[in-house]
Amino acid sequence: MPPRKSPTLTEAELRLMEVLWQKGPATVQQMLEVLPEKEPLAYNSVLTTIRILEKKGYVKHIKDGRAFVYSPLVERKEATRSEIRRLVNRFFGNSHELLVLNILEDQGMNAAELKRLREMLEGSE
Repeated sequence: MPPRKSPTLTEAELRLMEVLWQKGPATVQQMLEVLPEKEPLAYNSVLTTIRILEKKGYVKHIKDGRAFVYSPLVERKEATRSEIRRLVNRFFGNSHELLVLNILEDQGMNAAELKRLREMLEGSE
């Protein structure tokens, strides 16, 4: 039985998952090479974080010589939806309507985003 997935990803875990989603299977060293230099991580930090991700069920590894190659088990879309469901549950009482209303009230959406949202809502009727 695979380990139970944690409901959320920490910022460090998300950074590594982004690498794996974009690059595909990679060793710890390959992940280090892709991570932005502005916020460098130590090899041991990446190794510890990737092992946590493996325990949580987000990644798996295969042995290639002496190196472990890590691959995502969870697609980005699935992880995103899981985070949104958790957010809706925690802050909006499981009401997607309240989430959308909160987003609209935030004034952070531009005209193009509002137009696309309107089109999606009209298309779902």
